[in-house]
This record gives sequence, structure tokens and C-alpha cells, in this order.
Amino acid sequence: MSFWTLVLVALGVSADAFAVALGKGLHMKTFNLRHAVVIAVAFGLAQAVMPVLGWALGTRFADSIVSVDHWVAFGLLAIIGAKMIWEAVRPGEDDAVDTDSLDLRELGLLAVATSIDALAVGISLAFLDVPIVGAAALIGVTTAALAFVGVVVGRRVGARVGRPAEIFGGLVLIGIGTSIVLEHTGVL
Repeated sequence: MSFWTLVLVALGVSADAFAVALGKGLHMKTFNLRHAVVIAVAFGLAQAVMPVLGWALGTRFADSIVSVDHWVAFGLLAIIGAKMIWEAVRPGEDDAVDTDSLDLRELGLLAVATSIDALAVGISLAFLDVPIVGAAALIGVTTAALAFVGVVVGRRVGARVGRPAEIFGGLVLIGIGTSIVLEHTGVL
């Protein structure tokens, strides 16, 4: 997997964290730099740890499924991408109350919930024999940066950006999965 493909993966799995951070910013009464940094670090850390856990699981079972690993990688990325797109387009209500407080327990749950897709990506990275430390660091830093930007943008422009970002992220993951299958089957 090339560096630029890995950057696209990082952007793709960061999209849901960006959207949640956008919502957090949207519901801030006033911008709080410390809260924005805490949100960014929480999402970035969770997104960096989860691929490592997924990679550890994937390397344990890689020998058993090496003949179909590209299909597994495609399937996981396609499912994650489709789930992101579905969540972005389904109707939902925004019933959160604007506040200047930061609930760390809620933030922790959100960070873990938005990083489950990174766990699945980590499994895919194991099948593709991608060095995990650099990949996890890139995913974590990308997510932290996008989450910080999400808080800032959310505070300034609102929810108009969140859904398109999730749709884009989902499409990117599906495209990468398709590319993996096409490369491993000799089409590309």
C-alpha cells in the first residue's frame, strides 16, 4: 500500500470523528481551545490505538486466509464505507443542547465508537502486510487534526459540512477496497 493510499485511508476513517467533532463544535456556546484540543487528542488516540489492535488480530489469522485476504480487506472497507454513507444520509434529529462543558465519559465513548472502523482497517492492514506503527501514527495524527478542525468549523459554520464529509470518507474507503481487489486479481 502506498503512502498516499494510506493517507486516503486515514482521511476515510477520520471522517466520522470529524463529523462528531463538528457536532461538538456546533454545540459550544463559545469556542474553548482547551476543549478543542482534548477532543482532538481523544479522537486521535482512539483512532491510533484501534488499528494496532486490529492489526494484532489480523496477523494472528493472516496465514489462515492469505488466499482471500484481499477480499476480506475489500469487504471490511466496503462495509465500513457503506455504513458511513448510510449514517450520513439517513434522517436524524439533532437534539443536543448547546453548552460550554465537556463530558469526558461521553467523549471517551464517542472516541471509541468512531474508531471501530479503524479496528477493521487495522485487520485489513495486517492482511496487506503494512507496517502498523507508521500507519497507526498517520491515522491518529490525521484524525486529531481533522477533529480539531471539525470543532473549529462546527463552531463557525454548523452542520452543513458533516454529512458530506462522512459520505466522502465512505466513498474513499469503498474505492480503496475496490482498488485492493483489482490489484490482487491482476486487473490493475
